[in-house]
Amino acid sequence: MRRFAPLIDLLVVLVFAAVGRSSHQHGVSVTGVVSTTWPFAAGLAAGWVFLVRRHRTGLGVRDGVIVCLWTVAVGMVLRIFFGQGTAVAFILVAIGFLGALMFAWRATVWFVQRQRAE
Repeated sequence: MRRFAPLIDLLVVLVFAAVGRSSHQHGVSVTGVVSTTWPFAAGLAAGWVFLVRRHRTGLGVRDGVIVCLWTVAVGMVLRIFFGQGTAVAFILVAIGFLGALMFAWRATVWFVQRQRAE
């Protein structure tokens, strides 16, 4: 499961971008989703580098929090730097959405592994 964890997190970021674009009537084209996704994908990569360098599995809930915070922090800084803009509400929604989904899949893995161990 560990080798798929970054890909699952990337899927979460892609869903976040697609849902956000759709809810703001920006359209869910490939180029639009990529434009919205890339700053957060860069943050996700930075978060995973941080985890790997600390020899963490990426599967724990704490790891999910770390990856989420890196994803949002770097993503927002890149959005500002490249003129895509941010707002406090957007930052809070990003933390909430990404955090909830990154937590949810990790909690599910933990639960399934616990059930198999019993």
